Amino acid sequence: MELPLDHFRLIGVSPSATSEEILRAFQLRLDKTPDEGFTYEVLTQRSELLRLTADLLTDPDSRREYENLLLNGASGLDLSSNREVAGLILLWESGSPKEAFKITRRALQPPQTPALGSSREADLVLLAALTSRDAAIQEQDQRCYSNAADFLQEGIQLLQRMGKLGELRKTLEEDLVSLLPYRILDLLSRDLNENESHKKGLSMLENLIIKRGGLEGKNKSEYNNYLNQQEFESFFKQIKPFLTVQEQIDLFLELQKRGSSEAGFLAFLSLTAIGFARRKPEKLFEARKILKKLNLSGLDSMPLIGCLDLLLADVEQASARFLSSSDEKLRDWLNNYPGEKLEAICIFCKNWLENDVLVGYKDIEFKEIDLDSWFQDREIQQFIEQLENKSNRKILQSKLQNQTKLNSSESLEELSKDSEINFDNLEEGRLPLPGGVREDEQQVIEENIYTDEIIKNKSIELYKYAIEKIAELKYIFGEALENNRIFNKSPNLIYLYAFLILFSFGIGVGLLRNNFKKSQQGTEIINNSLLKEENFKVSNKDLNQDIKKKSLYESNTFLSEKKDKVSSSAEEITTASPSLEQIKYLINTWLLNKSNFLAGKSEIKISKIVQNELINRLTKEKDLDNQKGIYKEIDTKIENIVLLTQTQSRIAVSVDLKYTERIFKTDGEFINETTFTPFLKVKYILGFSNKSWKLVDYISGV
Repeated sequence: MELPLDHFRLIGVSPSATSEEILRAFQLRLDKTPDEGFTYEVLTQRSELLRLTADLLTDPDSRREYENLLLNGASGLDLSSNREVAGLILLWESGSPKEAFKITRRALQPPQTPALGSSREADLVLLAALTSRDAAIQEQDQRCYSNAADFLQEGIQLLQRMGKLGELRKTLEEDLVSLLPYRILDLLSRDLNENESHKKGLSMLENLIIKRGGLEGKNKSEYNNYLNQQEFESFFKQIKPFLTVQEQIDLFLELQKRGSSEAGFLAFLSLTAIGFARRKPEKLFEARKILKKLNLSGLDSMPLIGCLDLLLADVEQASARFLSSSDEKLRDWLNNYPGEKLEAICIFCKNWLENDVLVGYKDIEFKEIDLDSWFQDREIQQFIEQLENKSNRKILQSKLQNQTKLNSSESLEELSKDSEINFDNLEEGRLPLPGGVREDEQQVIEENIYTDEIIKNKSIELYKYAIEKIAELKYIFGEALENNRIFNKSPNLIYLYAFLILFSFGIGVGLLRNNFKKSQQGTEIINNSLLKEENFKVSNKDLNQDIKKKSLYESNTFLSEKKDKVSSSAEEITTASPSLEQIKYLINTWLLNKSNFLAGKSEIKISKIVQNELINRLTKEKDLDNQKGIYKEIDTKIENIVLLTQTQSRIAVSVDLKYTERIFKTDGEFINETTFTPFLKVKYILGFSNKSWKLVDYISGV
């Protein structure tokens, strides 16, 4: 047998050692005989090999000849068969347990297998166990934990096959168990190109957590003695960044099925992360569903659900969630925030995403969280619009069902027969009526409803109430009506629609005539309605032209009333889908009032069209100017306005604004002037509240 060992390493000295150093090392090796249980025969052979080496290296001629052999390429030692095991022991002692184990294992395999029960077999089996353990330790020191485990497993298998050294085998098994977390870390931290290693590490991680009884460690397992809960949490924190977001979702959902609540919470975070990072809002729904079902002690889920509501553009719901939080400090911070609540919620959501959600994934890396880019993403906008339309369909279904309950069963049965309605079939937001209503007939429907309301109201109070209800109903339908997603094409629906609304209000037909005189406006509306009723059979092309003309007429009427005379008085915009000119008028009214207020020319009284938080912000700016002893004169002019997004409850527009600001001292002394060239770009956001549109925020420079 040739051993990868020279005489210098065998005795444990450097090639430059003197004869005295060699003799001293020789004596130390003789005195330090291995006491692990080797036979007397192999220990005697070991001593003999040491003596032969010392003699060779202390004789000048022999040493010179041996050194020449080394220089010419000689490296190993050829040993006779009766000294092989002793040579392997010395190789192990020289710090080469891996090489010693591999040769020893080979010596135990056929056809070299020693005689059963012989001293050679006993020495080789013992040496295999010792070298496999030391080889594992050596690999572990080099952070090669998977290789270390391989040495231990091979040693255990060899001892099992030989049926010897049960206690030593148990020690190896315990070492293997304690090495498991490090093996997992080793396998998962490798490059993703090593697919097999990564899959193996992921499987081992899942099995480890399951045996422990989830992330909480509910079960007593073989790993508890080597990995307590605190150690496991530290280990898992190191593991997480080596897993992709989808791998974490799959892992946590599987663990949640097995009863781990903490895994459920981590699944919620992972779904939120992939939803935001990959622009998949449907994942946010899955995340919210999981969080609502969790019952973790001490978890305040309200602000977290509120963040998801915000990302899905449900600002009112998000605000309600935050205000329902059990965290008193959070509520106080929100209520006392100097700006708008929406701004505070956005700040909280951004910090939450940055610090708690989008961290600890191999394939997600964010330098900065940009909520604006999220809301401006076209796919996100389409998803939110579809979501709102679906919600509106549910509201419509609920309203129709509630209204039918007010009707007598006989009337409803007759009505159903006449119009062939099945109220239980509302798939895809469509009423299954024959024919349906053309898209260009929608305004006719609304006008007929409006006309009937004028005719049927029994008092001025009830009349106002009905108008509010109609405006509310228009808001509920919103874009769904414009997109023709709710109704099919059927003239019969006009009568059904008016009939149901009239039943819900419970209003008699003739009472209005006794209490009020018809106004000219009412007469015109009724005549227009009747005229359009008679012409329902016109072609789609003609009807489209009529509707477009009417829409153009309404827009021109508004423009003629408002053009070149924007005043400080604020007029509400109550239409469900305001035109760009109406939005422009609202913004101009805000700018004029803001300018007059900061110049000290008037008070700010525009709460009808501007949210209170924005007015409060302006008031604080004015108070600060007063403290500094200054006032401002601001000249603005809207050069261009572009619609960015529009839903039933939120509108965003981009405005190119000519902006000049001059600052004066209170005594009239000019201080400085700021002008944006060619213009200042401002994003304005409107929200639908209390049946009218209000300016809720603006962002300059975007």
